[in-house]
Amino acid sequence: MTVTPPRAGAEGGAGGEVDGASGPTVSGTGRSAVASGGSGSRGHAASVPLPAARTAPPAAPKADEPPSSNRFLAKAALVTVALSIAGALLGLGRDQALAHLFGAGAETDAFLVAWTVPEFASTLLIEDGLAFILIPAFSMAVARRAQGAAGDPVRALVASTLPRLSLAFVAACALLIVGAPYLVEALAPGLPDPQLAVDCTRLTATCVLGFGFAGYCSAVLRAHRRFVAPAVIYVAYNTGIITAMFVLGGHWGVRSAALGVALGSGLMVAAQAPSLWRQLRRKQVAAADLGAVEEARPMDLSLVTTVLLFALCRQSQILIERFLASSLPAGAISHLNYAQKVAQMPMVLSLMLCTVTFPVVAQAIAEGDTERARKRVERDLALVSCTVLLGAAVVVACAPQMIQLLFQRGAFTAHDTAATASVMRVYALGLLGHTLVGALARSYFSGGRPTWYPLFAMTVGIVATAWIGALTVDSWGVLGIAAANALGITISAAFLLYGMGPRSVPIHTREVLVEIGKPVRAAVVAALVGGLCASSVDSPVLALLAGGTAVTVVFALLAWALGVQGFAPALRSLTKRLPHARFR
Repeated sequence: MTVTPPRAGAEGGAGGEVDGASGPTVSGTGRSAVASGGSGSRGHAASVPLPAARTAPPAAPKADEPPSSNRFLAKAALVTVALSIAGALLGLGRDQALAHLFGAGAETDAFLVAWTVPEFASTLLIEDGLAFILIPAFSMAVARRAQGAAGDPVRALVASTLPRLSLAFVAACALLIVGAPYLVEALAPGLPDPQLAVDCTRLTATCVLGFGFAGYCSAVLRAHRRFVAPAVIYVAYNTGIITAMFVLGGHWGVRSAALGVALGSGLMVAAQAPSLWRQLRRKQVAAADLGAVEEARPMDLSLVTTVLLFALCRQSQILIERFLASSLPAGAISHLNYAQKVAQMPMVLSLMLCTVTFPVVAQAIAEGDTERARKRVERDLALVSCTVLLGAAVVVACAPQMIQLLFQRGAFTAHDTAATASVMRVYALGLLGHTLVGALARSYFSGGRPTWYPLFAMTVGIVATAWIGALTVDSWGVLGIAAANALGITISAAFLLYGMGPRSVPIHTREVLVEIGKPVRAAVVAALVGGLCASSVDSPVLALLAGGTAVTVVFALLAWALGVQGFAPALRSLTKRLPHARFR
């Protein structure tokens, strides 16, 4: 069942008004009409039609949403968060199963080289690349459908993009399968068992198909303000991998995990298919006197190029890490992987907010409402920075206890715990940079126009990562690689912040930096206090509890004393500002 939250007031625009329902609307017919603006589409010669970006006069001030609508949005947000956390916890369970069954040695190193394929594919096809292109396009198509455009703009966009993208997914999958030996040699030339890595790579290469279709479904659903089905995909994905490892691990060894990647990617598509089918079956709103509707413009190939190159460049940090670590003793790649998977949890959870608000920012920019987009982006940056810094402080304070409780069993030894915990603490220093890059990139691409600046910023960071890693790997080993990662991504985040304004949403950069500096100070003090508390307790469970509690209390007190924006009202801000959200 689809529930549309009640809305108050009406929005004025150049060509129509938003219907102001007095209560929840059950069915798929309660949609708002987005004001249409002026004419003048621009585009390049290409083949796939996308809706044109438009400019419009500033909309009339919106009335505050009624409490019933806020309660509905709070419920939708909490359900989405719960499912995303469930997927992240299953990801930890997946890594625990891998460590328990296969340890941290040459066999897992071989699998983790093959794991590069789903890591890249998820970034390009689900999280960043494809989403940056399709969500703004489908957001405009949904708006044009609500305006009564001829035909069905959403179905027309699906018909013009999905067949071509499907061919691209199949071609990429076949290329990876055939070129697996060359890919393994390029990624990790020092592996003791390259054939095992080749076998695993050929199995994981099939995920390109599943991830491609899953990312497409997610983009369409998020543009329709459907966030629950896309949040379920990692629950399905990790369930498939864990099941394959336990069922087939005894006969196939670590190859079972690679087969699980293929199985899990198919489950990601299956989890979203029913909701997507319902959206595509919705009948078009009857045409009304809503003013002129913009025609679709061809897809700008420079947009596709810039987005994909940015996503590839961002993900290439993993290639640098594994290339450098392949010359270190067996287990180095595994230690880096386990540390990164745990350390990035705060980043993943904090960026869920930007995932939900990305369609909102894209629609605001398309309507020419840059002020609304600026406020949303500034609020998002404050909230995600506060969230990730709290998590980073807990990681730094309690890293040994976390790794011991999560992984130290079976083939994963105390030596592996100590090595992984040390790497995780260094990784945590770059969590703020990773989070800011993820949040800012969405702002740069939310207008649906090509921009090369994000690629430039990421290239600078990647070059720094490669140079620092190459200079420190011989003396510091995996710690040098992790430090290079943290420094490189922080440099990229600084460049992206500097470029905001003329190239993206015009935020007040100095004010944002001052605001981010407050939770940074709170996190440093909280991590020191939490680390002292955790180290004074022998039991890992009690130490984690003591350290985590100390970090949370100290961070909260300092955040309150420093006046950190949005710390207390984070959830209220999220649920108050997302207009017309729906969930299934």
